Amino acid sequence: MTTPSARAKRAHTNSLNDYRPIFPHVTLKCLGQPLFRSQQARDYACTLDLDREVVSWKCLATAFVNDDSEAIRPRSWHVDFAVETEAETFLVTVEAKPKVTPTWAVKIAERMGYRLQNLTLRDVDPVLLQNCKDLMRYAGAEVPLGDRIRVLAALEEYGTLTLAEALSIIRESRPMHSIAALILSGTLDVDLSEALLGPDSVLRRAAK
Repeated sequence: MTTPSARAKRAHTNSLNDYRPIFPHVTLKCLGQPLFRSQQARDYACTLDLDREVVSWKCLATAFVNDDSEAIRPRSWHVDFAVETEAETFLVTVEAKPKVTPTWAVKIAERMGYRLQNLTLRDVDPVLLQNCKDLMRYAGAEVPLGDRIRVLAALEEYGTLTLAEALSIIRESRPMHSIAALILSGTLDVDLSEALLGPDSVLRRAAK
């Protein structure tokens, strides 16, 4: 994954001390150290880990600086992530409140060959966001072989299971931890945008 980290100039007021680990600490597709500028950025990253189109993502503890400005203290624009999909790598800034991306920051990104996307969590499907946040709390959980076989055998027989049915099958581990881990690993498939995860959520074996 090629990112602009080495080419983007660091803002004078910006340092690694501005970025910190934020719960949940385990990630699935992050390259490098997961350090975040805000809770909003951390929450958005949960959706990146569960987005099938995302190959990988990287936290960028850097900011663009408007060096073309004659100001004593040139303006800066933070970039939170470089996101790689099969089609492109683009940059993302996550803000607490809507902001207009300055033209000079867009031009810097374009010169590097990237599209710069600026968003708030209001731009993200709230159902998807909450489901991703809920599931990522279980990232890192392990599923005993016996429990995995039980769930897959039941899906082989019935085709689908509700979340409540799948939880009742687990015998050797904590049920929600194991089912969430099977979803996060791509073993099980569930529609994360349809509704908040609940007893009637439908689980399927993920397509190979």
